[in-house]
Amino acid sequence: MEHYVTLFDSGFLPQGVALHLSLQRHAGEHCLWVLCMDEAAHSVLSRMQLPNVRLLALAEVETDALRAVKPGRSRAEYCWTLTPFTPSFVFAADPSVQRVTYVDADLWLRAGPAPLFAEFERSGKQVQITDHAYAPEYDQSHKTGRYCVQFMTFTREGEGVRRWWADRCLEWCFARSEPGRFGDQKYLDTWPVDFADQVHVAAALDALQAPWNAKRFAPSAAITFHFHGLRLMARGRVMITDHYDIPYSTFEVVYRPYLDDLRAALQLLRVNGHEARAQTGLGPWGVRSRALALRWRAKWREWTRPDIARIA
Repeated sequence: MEHYVTLFDSGFLPQGVALHLSLQRHAGEHCLWVLCMDEAAHSVLSRMQLPNVRLLALAEVETDALRAVKPGRSRAEYCWTLTPFTPSFVFAADPSVQRVTYVDADLWLRAGPAPLFAEFERSGKQVQITDHAYAPEYDQSHKTGRYCVQFMTFTREGEGVRRWWADRCLEWCFARSEPGRFGDQKYLDTWPVDFADQVHVAAALDALQAPWNAKRFAPSAAITFHFHGLRLMARGRVMITDHYDIPYSTFEVVYRPYLDDLRAALQLLRVNGHEARAQTGLGPWGVRSRALALRWRAKWREWTRPDIARIA
């Protein structure tokens, strides 16, 4: 059984449930651990009783060291601070778990992840990380880091690497760029050298896609897609991206089925007494973009506003 762990609050429940739906479809025997960042998320998910999901309440796993830094960090920064701790929360909760993969809540599987785990096992290492694999025009590796905190696998034998990362994030984890630091992410830049005998970088760059590399790879090659920047808006609309160009083929192959899962997630939440709220205050005229995107309706579609899709 593969174990995954993610974290989100009640505002991000639609993406979290969509992630779960994709795991149910593609991940085989698995367990998704969810660190609930607020009581509302824990309450809703407890009512839903989703299969293959185990919940972790933030209040039950926070350490004194984490609580000490929490007041000085934004909500996003505190989530980043917690990320390197999530595998250890799972290891502590279930001694039988031998490896766990952290996944962002806005990640989604469009195919089975077995090839990623097979490559990791062949490497003989204890930690696997993934490259941003930026398209040249979007390369921000100098600022945000070469490697992406999106799909990271840790074995129990990789605890030394994880603890080093957790300690750094306790010391400093902010949404700004400083030499060698950006949030929880740029710390990873040195791992292939500093922990060369323990850290493997996934070689299949096109298997882990995102808006920043969608122009670089065929969407059919994607095993996972990271829907960075996608946010629910008012009146049943979705902001597809904040500033990346999304190829039409990627929308058809990846975004369109993801929107189907978001629809299903919203319905599941509604049935369980939770009405999702807008995740961005931007109106359709305030979206910044260099690309055409879609307004998509049930049985037809047309090119209209930049980067807006309709799911309801």
